[in-house]
Amino acid sequence: MKPQIKSLLLNGVQMMMQKTETINIQSSTDVVLVRQAVRKLGVEIGFGLVDQTKIVTAASELARNTLEYGGGGTVKLETLQEGKRRGIRLTFEDQGPGIADIDLALKDGFTTGGGLGMGLGGAKRLANEFEIQSAVGEGTRVIIVRWK
Repeated sequence: MKPQIKSLLLNGVQMMMQKTETINIQSSTDVVLVRQAVRKLGVEIGFGLVDQTKIVTAASELARNTLEYGGGGTVKLETLQEGKRRGIRLTFEDQGPGIADIDLALKDGFTTGGGLGMGLGGAKRLANEFEIQSAVGEGTRVIIVRWK
């Protein structure tokens, strides 16, 4: 099947979205599927091992957060092309309780669960672009992009 190609003008720059896939995150098995799918995309677009590891680690942390704190959700995987530059955009969405204080949630060591509190801030550091939107009682959306 030939991938669907869409064009988007973002900040005056032509960006091509070449391939999209959505994965439901409802169990720890789905977190593994997310990791595998992201690694496969990284290989397909020519990411080196370091960039593959960064985007896969960020995806794993965000998928786990989506499951544990959001009660499950989805991730949309997209390959991007901007001129000669290629990348991967991941959009994680849930309809969980939301995040009351995003700045606090991004600080290392902050957690509302039993983890180390490194997931959200760590994912931000591993991405080239990071965006988070959250509303208490409505859910959270996190978008990351890693460029080759």
